[in-house]
Amino acid sequence: MKLIPLPAFTDNYFWLLVKDGRALVVDPGQAEPVLEALELFKLKLEAILITHHHSDHIGGLESLQKKTQAVVYAPNHPSISTPHEIQYDGNYFECLGMNAQVIGVPGHTLTHLAYYFSLTDLGPVLFCGDTLFSGGCGRMFEGTPEVFLNSLNKLASLPEETLVCSAHEYTISNLKFAKAVEPSNQNLDEYIDKCTKLRANNTPTLPSSIRQELLINPFLRVNKTQVIESAKKFDPVAKTEQQIFAALRQWKNVFQ
Repeated sequence: MKLIPLPAFTDNYFWLLVKDGRALVVDPGQAEPVLEALELFKLKLEAILITHHHSDHIGGLESLQKKTQAVVYAPNHPSISTPHEIQYDGNYFECLGMNAQVIGVPGHTLTHLAYYFSLTDLGPVLFCGDTLFSGGCGRMFEGTPEVFLNSLNKLASLPEETLVCSAHEYTISNLKFAKAVEPSNQNLDEYIDKCTKLRANNTPTLPSSIRQELLINPFLRVNKTQVIESAKKFDPVAKTEQQIFAALRQWKNVFQ
C-alpha cells in the first residue's frame, strides 16, 4: 500500500491511496495530475472522495469521473453536480476493500467531511481536506467557533498514530504562527527544524499525525496555559475554549 500526495496549483495536494493496483483519490481539483499518476503507476481509479465543494477540490472531478468511471463520494452541496453517493456524518462505505468512516467536520464549510480509514497497511489514515492542517486549521468561512472547534476535537480524539493527510502545504506558515502563540514549546522547535529541512528539499511535510498535531498545533491546544495567555493578548475578553479558538483564528487571519 502507498500513500502519494500529488502536488497541484500553488500548494494543493491530491491524495492517492494505492492498494494492489487499485486507487482512490481525494479532492482532485484538476484531473491531469491524477490521470498522469494513474498512467505512471498503472493504476485503476476506483473511487473519488470529496471533502468539500471549493473549486480547488472539485475542479477536476467531472472530467476525472468520466474518464475513469470511478465512484464518487461527496457531501450534499449544489456545487457538486457530478453523480455521486451523498455522504453524511456517521456513514460508512467500502473502498479498496477497506471500511471508510465519514466524519462531519463543519467549520471551513458547513458540509465539510473527513474520511477515516481505521485499518490500512499504513495504520489509520485520515483525509481531512481544509479542516485540519499541520500546525493549523482552515479559515472559518461558513461555521462558528463552537462548530469548528467541535470538528477539530473530533479529529483530535482519533488514535494518535493516525496519519493526517491535509489538502494544502501550509505547514511552514502555520508553524510561524504557532511559534508566536507558544514560543516556549520545545516540540514546536523540533518540528519547525524538521519541516524546514523537508521543504528545503522540496519534500512534503505531510502526512503529519494526530500525535504530532496534539504537541504543536495551537488550534488543538486551546486548553494550554501559554496558548490561552497568548490568545488573551489578542482578545482580552476571551475566556472559554471556544472564545480562545475564535481569538486564535482571528489572529491567524491577520498574522504576518
